[in-house]
Amino acid sequence: MEVKLINVARASLEELLEDYRDFLRVRGLSLWEKDSREAQYIRKLGASSDAAYATFRDFCETRPAGIVANIAICLIHQANYLLDQQLRRLEKDFAEQGGLRERMTRVRLQARARPRDAK
Repeated sequence: MEVKLINVARASLEELLEDYRDFLRVRGLSLWEKDSREAQYIRKLGASSDAAYATFRDFCETRPAGIVANIAICLIHQANYLLDQQLRRLEKDFAEQGGLRERMTRVRLQARARPRDAK
């Protein structure tokens, strides 16, 4: 179930990414290259452990729409990267420990195997 939900989130972000790219294309605005100075700066900001909307508020409220769209694109790429990492971990855990039903069955069998306290 977790894998399905992460895949839904990933697909939604991909749709949003395309919307931002279309926004730039339709308006004749440039899309930052992955290794551009601007993209690297935004990636660095987004990679900090305390990154939040406040980290980007000044940029989003004071920059032109094309720059804000590029910032959003950078952040979507970072979110996708993190979701991909989480998917790989969930797949590894599934292979090693089984799915939710298997884990629940294992816990139930262990509970049955424990001696009951005499009351």
